[in-house]
Amino acid sequence: MDKFTLGLVQHSCSPVVEENIQKAIDGINEACRCGANVVMTQELFRTSYFCQTEDVRYFDAAETIPGPSTDIFAPLARKNNAVLVLSLFERRAPGLFHNTAVVLETDGSIAGVYRKMHIPDDPQFYEKFYFTPGDLGFHPIRTSIAKLGVMVCWDQWYPEAARLMALRGADVLLYPTAIGWTMEDTNDERKRQFDAWLTIQKSHAVANGIPVAAANRSGLEHPNEMFEEIRPTERKRSRKGLNFWGNSFICGSQGEILARGPNSGDDVVVAEIDNRRTDDVRRIWPFLRDRRIDDYQGLDKRWLSDGETAK
Repeated sequence: MDKFTLGLVQHSCSPVVEENIQKAIDGINEACRCGANVVMTQELFRTSYFCQTEDVRYFDAAETIPGPSTDIFAPLARKNNAVLVLSLFERRAPGLFHNTAVVLETDGSIAGVYRKMHIPDDPQFYEKFYFTPGDLGFHPIRTSIAKLGVMVCWDQWYPEAARLMALRGADVLLYPTAIGWTMEDTNDERKRQFDAWLTIQKSHAVANGIPVAAANRSGLEHPNEMFEEIRPTERKRSRKGLNFWGNSFICGSQGEILARGPNSGDDVVVAEIDNRRTDDVRRIWPFLRDRRIDDYQGLDKRWLSDGETAK
C-alpha cells in the first residue's frame, strides 16, 4: 500500500489486568474510528510495570503465544479490519520468558512475533531478572497493510537495530515503550532524558529515511502494586516509583513530528504514513547509497582497542 494510517494507544495502567485490557480495547477501537488500519499498544500494556522490583510472583503474569491475549484481540482485528501490534509478557517454556511483540493480521491470525533483543538492567528497570534476550533477530514482519519493523523499548536506543530493520525493507519502525522518570530525578535530568529519548528515535528516521513511532505508557506506578494495596496518602509520601512520561509520537522520514500525545493521561495518536514520501526522501538524502559498507568491519565487536584491526 502506498499509504496507511497508524494509531498508537497510550494509557495509564492499574494493578487490575482486566482494566488495562479494556483500556487497550477502547483505544484500538478509537484509533480505528479515526481511520487507523495499523494500531500499536504500549509496552506490557496488560499489567503494571512489574520490572521495578525483582519478585518471582510476577512470572505468573506471563502467557503463551498464541494464548489469552491473542484470543481476546484477534476478533478485534477482524472487526476493525486492522493489523494490531501487541506487547506481551511471553511464557515460552517453564523458566523461559520473553518481552515479546505479536502482530495480528486483519483476519486475526498471527503474522509474526518479535522478541526484545536489548534487555536493560537499571534501577527500577530490572528486566534481566524476567526476560531472556530475543533470538529472532531484526526482521520486519510482513502484513497485508505494511512491512512493520517492530522492536521494543530499550531497542530504540540502538542505531544498529534500526538500520537492520530498514535494510530489510521495513516501511516503518515501531517501538512499544515503557519509559519514565524515577522519583529522584531532578527537573533538569528529566528534561535531558526526555530530549535524548526523542532525539535518538528521530535520528533513526533521518538516518534511514523511514517513519518511526513509539507508544509509551503514562502515569505514576509504584513497585509491587499488583500485590500490595497502596493508600493514596502512602502513594504521595512514597519515594519509589516511575512516572511514565507518555508523549507517544509518530514522526516522518525526516524526523518531523506528525502526531504526538500528551505527557500524562490516556490518548490515541493517529497519523498517515506515506510510503512514497520515504522514496522521495531517500532520493534527496541518499544515505543508504553512500554507506561505506566496505569499511565498516568492527561494528560486530564489543570494543576496538587503539590500533586493533577490525577486518
